[in-house]
Amino acid sequence: MRTVIIGGGACGASAAARIRRLDESAEIIVLEKTGEISIANCGLPYYTSGVINDREKMLVSSPEKFREWFNINVKLNTEVININPDEKFVETADGEKINYNKLVLAQGAKPFVPPIEGIPEEKVFTVRTLFDADNIKSYIKEKGVRKAIVIGGGFIGVEMAENLNEMGLETTLIEQQNQILAPVDYEIAAFLHNEMRDRGVELVLSDGVKKFNDNKVILNSSREIEFDIIIMAIGVRPEITLAKNAGLETARGIIVNENLQTSNPDIYAGGDGVEIKDFVTGENTLIPLAGPANRQGRIIADNICGIESAYKNSQGTSVLKVFDLTAASVGNNEKQLKSKNIPYWKTFVFSKDHAGYYPGAVEVLYKLLFSPDGKILGAQGVGLDGVEKRIDVISSIMRNGGKIQELLDSELCYAPPYSSAKDAVNILGMNADNILRGLLKPAYFEDLENSYLIDVRQREIFEISTIEGAVNIPIAQLRNRINEVPRDKKVILFCNTGYTSYNASRILIQNGFNNVYSLCGGISLYKELVKDKKGILTMPQRVATHAAVSNSADVIKVDASGLQCPGPIMKVASKIAELNEGSIIEVTSTDRGFKSDIGAWCKTTGNSLLDLKTEKKVITALIQKGGKPAVIENSSGNVGQAEAHYVASDRQTYKNCRFLGYQDTQRTNSGARAYFKDCFIQGATDFIFGDGLMYYDNCTVNCVKGGGYVTAPA
Repeated sequence: MRTVIIGGGACGASAAARIRRLDESAEIIVLEKTGEISIANCGLPYYTSGVINDREKMLVSSPEKFREWFNINVKLNTEVININPDEKFVETADGEKINYNKLVLAQGAKPFVPPIEGIPEEKVFTVRTLFDADNIKSYIKEKGVRKAIVIGGGFIGVEMAENLNEMGLETTLIEQQNQILAPVDYEIAAFLHNEMRDRGVELVLSDGVKKFNDNKVILNSSREIEFDIIIMAIGVRPEITLAKNAGLETARGIIVNENLQTSNPDIYAGGDGVEIKDFVTGENTLIPLAGPANRQGRIIADNICGIESAYKNSQGTSVLKVFDLTAASVGNNEKQLKSKNIPYWKTFVFSKDHAGYYPGAVEVLYKLLFSPDGKILGAQGVGLDGVEKRIDVISSIMRNGGKIQELLDSELCYAPPYSSAKDAVNILGMNADNILRGLLKPAYFEDLENSYLIDVRQREIFEISTIEGAVNIPIAQLRNRINEVPRDKKVILFCNTGYTSYNASRILIQNGFNNVYSLCGGISLYKELVKDKKGILTMPQRVATHAAVSNSADVIKVDASGLQCPGPIMKVASKIAELNEGSIIEVTSTDRGFKSDIGAWCKTTGNSLLDLKTEKKVITALIQKGGKPAVIENSSGNVGQAEAHYVASDRQTYKNCRFLGYQDTQRTNSGARAYFKDCFIQGATDFIFGDGLMYYDNCTVNCVKGGGYVTAPA
């Protein structure tokens, strides 16, 4: 029996290899339109930037291996232009006719490039093949590309934006929707927006491309953005032309049954080009992911070889790296449930990736969607570590028909370096169970307006930052101040993450209050959402003060890693109280909220934040007790390729110091002041990029290329 497979990607290659393992006598021919077969498509963005630096590693297999190992005939650069299902043959572009007994359509999908006015084709690239990535790499190198625009905020678009940024390019991502990554809801996407902006990627959301004009893209809002290269990542469209012309049933994709047969029983189809059933709703959908495509290839092979095998719908389980963050999801999101009028509850839970007392613990946010009868409809997560592990567990529970109770009952691995005795999966189940039993009345970001807000955290933390309009009744005082809580309006209690406010709500509910709600995700989630709405782009900091200060023996190290807010702030306050005026501490924390809280704390307590940076998932702050300016003497700092040498602190004095920068040599934050005396300053490109004020006394300046500018007396 001869099986012809059109397409040598994940589905086609898997089907071919599986058929051979099941039937040594089968004749197998793979026809691939491009010059490559079975490549690691999902690694293309990382190959483009050089994170994956060996091209050979991108080749999962080769025509030679298929021939030598599996006796499979792979024909590259062979485009099929017609299928004759009656006479059972396919016709290639060079006129060859190839007969088949069984045919497999596995062409996948192709990048969509809309017909935009003025599109400069020589500067526009898509990312689908290894040759695409090679062309992008070559173009960037040969043309000296400095400014890149990525159009589209899906998986490939976000990954390409990150990797172009890591290459040192000034990168902008344009997305017509109000968020990136359609599979997750806005609350999860907000974390990713903030992470990308913090790394220097500009996000242009809720805006689309109207036209191109030479080296500028003109948006629907009339804004113009310059570029040297465009990555078109709007999405993919299933390859259905062959199937449609052959009379097979198609819609958005090729229609198949559970055995992955098309409307012609001798023709199978799988991969990105087919419509499959949504696991949650049972409706037809398109889910172009590598995992399902590989499984579908195996199922097709089984059925061709006489083994009854069915594809059991798709959950859309996916994961994505965005700089230091990981985002993952399974099932339907809130937008999908609303559009299908499916009733649901939702909750948000912050949970550490492992035991908080073990070094390096970090908070992860999870969102769970579930029906009134406890069915799990979807889950999402975002954080530094452990995200995909929990989403995979929830995915498995969903696959096996488990409900909220199964989250509660899951017995998962526990040891301090890996998890907590109550894993995030268990806590999500407990939280959802409390909601369904009426023990917890959840409130969300969208409920805050016109509600009476009570911050139940300690007074010291409330004074650093809170939600505007909130009053403070710490949980320890709540029973004695219960008469201060109104009964005639909606009351929302909140804390850092939702745990303390839940306990506070239980006190009030059991004292007769039926108008009390707990803010799911707490102020930690609130801050991320507010930060995203501000949309501030932050240039990544490589700060001279750390090169000059942190290695000093006089700097006191404070490790606050693993502590959850307000833990790091309280530890800083305790240490500062012990020190003399002018002393400097270096604080390390893995709590995401620490990055925004520490600045506010320094401002309210009269201390100086000399520097704040994030590196390898750890937030590091240099703090000086009081307002006495620090003096750095006889120090030097160097920065590497494509990085700027920054001076970010206010009222910092440098004496007899050397600053050597690859690009911009010095930079101050907006409004900051820095003083330089008897210093040597050299930059390979610009001399100074000044957002703040920099003063120079008897300094030597050497610019290798060009001038640059100074925004203060020199």
